[in-house]
Amino acid sequence: MSRAQAESVIKNIIREIAHECASKGQAVSETLVAFMVKAVVLDPTNEFNVDRTLTKDDVQKLIKLCVDRLLDGRSPSLDTVKMQVYFDMNYTTRADFLDEHRRVLESRLQPVIREITDSRARTREELESLYRKIVSAVLLRSGLGSPTDIAVVREATAALQSVFPQTELGTFMSLTKRDKERQLQELTMIVTGIRLFNKECGKGGEGIDDLPAILNEAIPATTQNVDAEIQQTAVTAFKYTGLIEKLQSGENREGLSLQLLKEALINSRQHEAFLRVILHDVIGCAQQVEMLESQLAGRMEQLQATVQSKTAVPTAQVYPQFIHLAQLWSGFQDEMVLLSVLSNILASLEPFTRGHRELFTDEVLAPFLEGLTLKSDEQRLQETGGKENRVNVNDINVKHLDWLFPETTKNFQRLPLQYRGYCGYAIVKNDRLLIPSNPDIGVLRYKDNYYAFSSKQAAMEFAQNPDTYIRLVAEAAKRSPELIQLLELHTQFASITPYAQGKEPGSMIEKPITKCDSGTQTDTHILEPNIAKSYEWNEWELRRKAIKLANLRNKVTHSIQTNLSNFKRDNVTQVYLPKDQVTQTKRDGYTNVPRPQVFLAGLRGGGMSVPTDMTKVDLTIDVDQT
Repeated sequence: MSRAQAESVIKNIIREIAHECASKGQAVSETLVAFMVKAVVLDPTNEFNVDRTLTKDDVQKLIKLCVDRLLDGRSPSLDTVKMQVYFDMNYTTRADFLDEHRRVLESRLQPVIREITDSRARTREELESLYRKIVSAVLLRSGLGSPTDIAVVREATAALQSVFPQTELGTFMSLTKRDKERQLQELTMIVTGIRLFNKECGKGGEGIDDLPAILNEAIPATTQNVDAEIQQTAVTAFKYTGLIEKLQSGENREGLSLQLLKEALINSRQHEAFLRVILHDVIGCAQQVEMLESQLAGRMEQLQATVQSKTAVPTAQVYPQFIHLAQLWSGFQDEMVLLSVLSNILASLEPFTRGHRELFTDEVLAPFLEGLTLKSDEQRLQETGGKENRVNVNDINVKHLDWLFPETTKNFQRLPLQYRGYCGYAIVKNDRLLIPSNPDIGVLRYKDNYYAFSSKQAAMEFAQNPDTYIRLVAEAAKRSPELIQLLELHTQFASITPYAQGKEPGSMIEKPITKCDSGTQTDTHILEPNIAKSYEWNEWELRRKAIKLANLRNKVTHSIQTNLSNFKRDNVTQVYLPKDQVTQTKRDGYTNVPRPQVFLAGLRGGGMSVPTDMTKVDLTIDVDQT
């Protein structure tokens, strides 16, 4: 089966699963379905072989398993997958968020801008209408007030007339479309700077919100909200971790599902990771706002010094300052947009954690938590701290490996730890139990990856056979596919290993295939054309030119001067000598002669008794008689 055919089959399976879920009252996105298809195929218990073509029974089995998982309303694992899919589809970098916001804003403004640039106003009424449209476009792009507010429109019109009077519309109409758009953008920034400066001076600023004050209130509130969410999620994760360790120690606790507890722990840890990403961006917003405030205050002071007690200020001095002022205000608007997006994402993540919180309420967990000492991540780090808990590099079992320690490694805290900082040994030995590692124990550098551990014993055991533990971590992720993203195992799952090969030791994870179809295209003429007009390919043409040049060299130039041409410029003329041309033709002549005519007489003869006597008579007319 070709690649295109395989993709078509997978798309059909995804659509059928989505349709089946919709028919049962559960709407799912195709992205979520695709993730679930991969999870079902990866799970070795389902015994799918990706190297052979799926039969009809395999497809029906795959669809049924995916639908059952997607319709499971009490599965923390499904909630974690949904959370990951939502975050991947809605979260991006700061620059991408702002670029998308500006693109949407420009697309909404495009009809208004096009109406201005394509205008062919001639009459006075049409020119006044065009000017009002320019004012509206300036207000919409700046975001300082509504174009329907009369006070805002009057202030913006006054600011625009001081920069671009209505008498300049004729010059504006003569510009090209690109120059019109560039001038509109420049006018918007200058008018924005003028209005902001007037607001600072107390002479205007109608409809302009105090964005720095709003951000100074919103950012701390958002930070506090995210911090509270992180603390609550962390406490929940500590409870689940303590209960799992208690159940795995052999104590019989009926009423609690160990599998569901592990899935709930993974959900909590994933939620905590996403919350920390959001918190990092909110802190970045706070730093950016602080920098913008200092720059805005400095720019206002500089403008005050430039404009103070002066009746006229050169535009070359004040316009760049107004433009810079508008750019700073645009930075505040960007931070407002980014903070709003992050708040929406924060609120949207909470429903994905509601499942396990309703499943394991405080009332349900209270009997099992009696007498249990819960450990936080900080307490676990303190327990495993100290030199006695460090890896001994002189130990024969770990001597051949490369170990890193805080005092001997530069930027030790910034090392990109594998499994997002969780202990790989604990994931394998405790069946997907997530315990944070302590890098101070020692970080193992193995095949350009960095591994940290939760205890010295875990580090020693892992170091004896790293490849086996790496393979077993990937095997655990196949049983819980949400771990692929949480532990950042995407590189290990670049290609799916068939189930038949997975049972063989050491062949569970294969290297990704690095082949691909590629094509190149080259231009017909890479270099610029250089055509020599004097080039001749015909040797006879070259000979003709050579004879012509030789003939010119044999000519003599004559000049003469007369009384009439004295004190005048010399006129020199050079011509070819006339050639004698002779033509010879052939003359055609002809004569008419009589046609020869002969008559033969006596051919019939006289019978048997009389012999035949033929007589030839020449009847041709003489030439003289014609």
